[in-house]
Amino acid sequence: MYNNKLRNRIKFTSLILTLVLILSTFNFAFAEEAKKVEKVTNYLDHKPALVFLTDFGVKDGAVSAMKGVAFGVDPELKMFDLTHEIPNYDIWEGAYRLKQTCKYWPKGTVFVAVVDPGVGTERNSIVLKTKDGYYFVGPDNGLFTLVAEDMGIEEVRKIDETKNRLKGSEKSHTFHGRDIFAYTGAKLASGTISYKEVGPKLENKIVTIPYQKAALKNNTAMGNIPILDVEYGNVWSNIPDELFSKLNPKIGEMFKVEIYDKDKLVYKGTIPYVNSFGDVEEGKPLLYTNEMLNISAAINMDSFAEVNKVESGADWTIKITKIAK
Repeated sequence: MYNNKLRNRIKFTSLILTLVLILSTFNFAFAEEAKKVEKVTNYLDHKPALVFLTDFGVKDGAVSAMKGVAFGVDPELKMFDLTHEIPNYDIWEGAYRLKQTCKYWPKGTVFVAVVDPGVGTERNSIVLKTKDGYYFVGPDNGLFTLVAEDMGIEEVRKIDETKNRLKGSEKSHTFHGRDIFAYTGAKLASGTISYKEVGPKLENKIVTIPYQKAALKNNTAMGNIPILDVEYGNVWSNIPDELFSKLNPKIGEMFKVEIYDKDKLVYKGTIPYVNSFGDVEEGKPLLYTNEMLNISAAINMDSFAEVNKVESGADWTIKITKIAK
């Protein structure tokens, strides 16, 4: 009888130990899964996209070098290209392409923007944080004019190059896109540094490029030509549809259009306001509301810009006047 009790006690103890082992294994597996979920959650919460814009083109290795630096900071970073086809040294077009696209990215996205004809000079290297929570890394040369205007400036910090510069690049003065901006942007996007660790805080103002703001005077809407629709030669203005609607335009109504390069009249004509290109005959001009909800001029099946020698930039303005009946 004693042996039977002993055997039963041993069996019971073995069962308890087996259950403890099973529960321990289950808890360990659960903990590991929880860690994986937490890691994914932290990644989504703390590793925003890193988006690049430059005037470098993609014929050489400049863009790849920038991405290589960012990858070296954190291989898990998600990197994207806004464009690398900004015309050489065209700060204004770079500013517009940032404005055109940034709001479609999630808040917290870090943009590394490099159109920097003054590279290596006294201009500041900065990270601008907008009131909407976007970050813009690049030179303080007017490149952030339009995003700062649209989104507001929350804070501006000067990049501390003693801490936020690619090691071994100190003797290089002409490739800050790789050595400072891509490196700092990657550190910020990866969470390697906080925004405060970028460098010292500056005044909440940046270098801006002056241009004609959209305005209404009597029966005339006026504004800037910030950009051309590069594929088709349509002339985009910064006159919002909301402002233009105050002229009470009717579909098919004719408007007088004048385009200036500074004070020089480049184009003058009478153009109908319509919904889309096919509303006029092929080769005829039209006014329409583009996908940015701004008023634009075009020629159906042709290039308004090329035909009329119109360009874009801070110096180009357009006036659209309602014709009195």
